[in-house]
Amino acid sequence: MRDDYTETTRGIRVSVRAFYLADQSEPERGHHVWAYRVTIANEAKETVQLLKRTWLITDGQGRTQQVHGEGVIGEQPVLEPGQSFEYTSGTPLSTPSGFMRGAYHMVVTATGESFDVAIPAFSLDSPHSPSGRVH
Repeated sequence: MRDDYTETTRGIRVSVRAFYLADQSEPERGHHVWAYRVTIANEAKETVQLLKRTWLITDGQGRTQQVHGEGVIGEQPVLEPGQSFEYTSGTPLSTPSGFMRGAYHMVVTATGESFDVAIPAFSLDSPHSPSGRVH
């Protein structure tokens, strides 16, 4: 089993782990569903707020869908130094494998300076993918 995918930008550490949801998937109909758990940890010295997100979701045939939105799961969390925020979300694909990556659009609360935090690329593998790997 693979550990979390992790990337740090400006002291903000983003860790992601994906899970194939066999009970919500219908492989014979080309419907595959994954959940992913994200932890955002503020290891910097300044308080930041997550305002928006951008996801690039690529299926097993190389088709990429771009998704923009406010916050995450309806929240725009403020993270003081040493704090973290965790949430779970999900995505369907028509292929048995793919990958996701993206960015969180953050702001330093004290100065209003905006910056992007990389969301590491992570694979979406199912028991039905050619590699047969499950993460």
